[in-house]
Amino acid sequence: MKRLAVALALGLFASSANSETIEERAAPCFACHGEHGQSETENTPSLGGQQSPYALIQLFMFREKLRVFEPMNDMAKSLSDDDLRSFSDFIAKLPKPKPPPEAPDAARMQRAEALVTKYHCNSCHHQDFSGADNVPRIANQREDYLAKTLREYKDNSRHGYDGTMADVMGAVPPEQISDLAYFIAHVR
Repeated sequence: MKRLAVALALGLFASSANSETIEERAAPCFACHGEHGQSETENTPSLGGQQSPYALIQLFMFREKLRVFEPMNDMAKSLSDDDLRSFSDFIAKLPKPKPPPEAPDAARMQRAEALVTKYHCNSCHHQDFSGADNVPRIANQREDYLAKTLREYKDNSRHGYDGTMADVMGAVPPEQISDLAYFIAHVR
């Protein structure tokens, strides 16, 4: 089913290249990343409220296959530099993801907050995890996606444009990753 959604999105994306507005051109992105950039798809990030410079870098990395995920590589391969800027600016204007509606587990949040402080997560990503410039907004991102991404940085299967996250995650024991992801997904 997911492959069908990706195939449809690729087809829509290719046919939308001649559309006049960025909103029309971005519509296929929502097939995976959710309506208005609020993902409801497992291990797929929400795009809403992402920093424009960060989104630009990621789109560039997908286009140049410096970051490999075939659906995104296919989507980005025909984008011009101007397209990359337009899409990244559009993404930044989408609504930010909201925390899950249920109250988080207080003990788990407290335990994870100590980890956030220990590993200085709130330094680059800011106290509210809103990010800045080329540092992504991670507040209220999907918990499964956060855990997956943190594990990939830890095992060095995901490469950023610099080695900062790999260095940070090198010190984090694997059993603490789920608490970090839980905290960031539920931060209010």
